[in-house]
Amino acid sequence: MPVRPVLHALRVHPVKSMAGITLDSAFVEPWGLAGDRRWALIDETGKAVTQRQQPRLALVQAEPRPDGGIRLRVPGLGPLGVDVGVPEAADTVVADIFGTKVEAVLAGPGADGVEVHGLLSAYLGVEVRLVHLDDPAVRRPVNPLYARPGETVSFADGFPLLVTTVASLDALNCLIAQGDHAEEGPLPMDRFRPNLVVAGTAPWAEDDWLRLGVGEVTFRVARACGRCVVTTTDQRTSERGREPLRTLGRYRRFDGRLIFGQNIVPESTGTVRVGDPVTVLD
Repeated sequence: MPVRPVLHALRVHPVKSMAGITLDSAFVEPWGLAGDRRWALIDETGKAVTQRQQPRLALVQAEPRPDGGIRLRVPGLGPLGVDVGVPEAADTVVADIFGTKVEAVLAGPGADGVEVHGLLSAYLGVEVRLVHLDDPAVRRPVNPLYARPGETVSFADGFPLLVTTVASLDALNCLIAQGDHAEEGPLPMDRFRPNLVVAGTAPWAEDDWLRLGVGEVTFRVARACGRCVVTTTDQRTSERGREPLRTLGRYRRFDGRLIFGQNIVPESTGTVRVGDPVTVLD
């Protein structure tokens, strides 16, 4: 009997570029999975601070709270609860997410009045501020070159969700094993920071997807995902290597971008669960 594709894993990243969380189920909102990348760090000029500049962000854990706040675990420190800030004029800032200007709200105080901006600045060694996307329905539109009217996105790089496949990672790891830096493999899926991971496909099957259904929710494929230096960062140690970019550059370079995974946009909302059937609709 042929193997049918299923949802193999679900992940959210409450704070952009911090550690992700594995879930059994998640609600799909128009702008992405509930709780995914609703928080981000910005520098003094408002530009997003990510693992591109600060690989040690991989070691900071963030857990969402039911009230919209988060609980941070910074290496060497105890848990810190962070409240959602009040969106008053004095607390609103403009965040620059890779050239897109987004109005955001500064994080509220931490537990016992701990100033979270200073704590994270001290950890990273640079001035940063933690901001919250209070209204993703209106704050940040998807790139108009790939969007339909009214589509919005959280603090993700550009699109609401990222989908990858187990078979493609296996194929990539086989290629890495044949290369000059075989000792760096095999790589885990968390290097690619996906939201949805699908099992039961052929390698690189996702290249041909246009629309897909996951359980009760449908998605359209907006664009293949071009990969950056974050994929070379070990998410458990924050150390960097050369893979997978060296191998992607040899085998997965399309239009000047190194491709792994697909950016997708919800066409409907609902709950997706690990084990849900995945159907390629177009």
